[in-house]
Formats: sequence, C-alpha cells, structure tokens
Amino acid sequence: MSTAAVSKSILSPQASKSPLFPRRLSAVNIKHSTLFSPSKTLTLTAHQSPFLTPLAANVTDPSAASKVFHGPCYVVGDNIDTDQIIPAEYLTLVPSKPDEYRKLGSLAFIGLPSASYPVPFVEPGATCTRFSIIIGGGNFGCGSSREHAPVAIGASGTQVVVAESYARIFFRNCVATGEIYPLELEEVGIWKECSTGDAVTVDLEGNLLLNHTTGKKYKLKSIGDAGPVIEAGGIFAYARKTGMIASAGS
Repeated sequence: MSTAAVSKSILSPQASKSPLFPRRLSAVNIKHSTLFSPSKTLTLTAHQSPFLTPLAANVTDPSAASKVFHGPCYVVGDNIDTDQIIPAEYLTLVPSKPDEYRKLGSLAFIGLPSASYPVPFVEPGATCTRFSIIIGGGNFGCGSSREHAPVAIGASGTQVVVAESYARIFFRNCVATGEIYPLELEEVGIWKECSTGDAVTVDLEGNLLLNHTTGKKYKLKSIGDAGPVIEAGGIFAYARKTGMIASAGS
C-alpha cells in the first residue's frame, strides 16, 4: 500500500468513509473534523525533548510532568507565513538526513523581518533555539504549503506553538509530520499581552497557557484526536504503531 493512500485514508475529508482500515479507524475514532479542529477533549503525553523542559514543581504523578512544558516564549503576530518560517531557497534540504535536519532547525524563522523582530529566534551560529514555546496571532502558517515549515520549527527544539488560529494546511502538516503541537487559544489578542522572553508554561492536559512573567493565564482549546498522531511522531508512525500499516522490517 502506498504512503499516499495511507495519508489520504487518515487526513482527507473522506477519512470516515474510507475503505482503508475501516475498523481500526473506527476503533481509535480518527475523524477529519477532529484532526483539523482541536475541539475534543483528550489526555496527551508530550514528546520528550532535550530542548523542552517539563515543569516538575508540585508534580506528584511522574507521568504528569511530561504533559507540561515550561520555558521562555517567542512572540510573533498575525499572518506569519511559511516563507517567514523557512524561505523557499532552503526547501532542498532533506529532513531525513540528520545534518540537514539540524540545518533546518538553525534556519527556523530566518525570514522574519529584523525590524519587527529584533531578537532572532535562533541565534547566529546556533543550531537550536532557546525558546521553548512560540506564541502567535491569527492565521499562523499561512502561505504556500510546505512540510519544511513545521519540520524547521521542530528541528529548532520547539515542540509547542500556541496561536489564535492556523492556516489549515499548516495544521495538517503539523499533524502529518508530528513535529509540533499546534495549540489554539480560546481568546484573541493574547500575543499582544506577551513579550518574547516571558516565562510561560503550557499544560497540555489542563489546556492552559500560563505567563509567569505577567501572572496571567489563558484557556487553550483541546487538540483532540490529532494529539495521539503527533505524539506517535506523525501519521505514518501512528499508522505503524496502531497496526494500520506494517512496521518497518516486518
């Protein structure tokens, strides 16, 4: 079975009607509407990453720490497009090659205008960012479709983006690649209340964004059924994990 067929079976509008793996899709309740609209309640277990620091204070359940991320945030405004995230000239880089994957991470958000964003997302000469969480406005990830955009963000070390809304294709690519959690805010204009460098916490299970610098907290929409796909490492890793396609070497 082709990878394109598997992708279509899970990510297309006809997913719930697809003849591919109908029982398994029903069993895990994968629906197009919940994959691309984070509106359903779901308990998530976040990626383990050397760049994201789980908040351990006052945590008694060891598994709970992995669902909470804490660190400095990087704030961007509305309509951040994929060319600002990773310019087209770098799309020749191959993410499956470790050195080129790291290169993509070092170039994340290199297209942002320095006049508006004087603090670089990744410092010159560095291969990863110090910012654990990105906070953005509306229509994040608009522009041309490119999987390199969420891959570059993930390769930089960030695994959580919190924004008012996302371009549909960017959200799909986040789910398909499993690189980052694209979380949505319940309110608008939150990015204007935050500043780059603020210490923030994202609680995936509690659906909360806390800004420790300002003392404010904000409600997040649940990411829904897209969560397990991202947690597994992307759509094909999820399909192998759940038995929808054969594992490598089997």
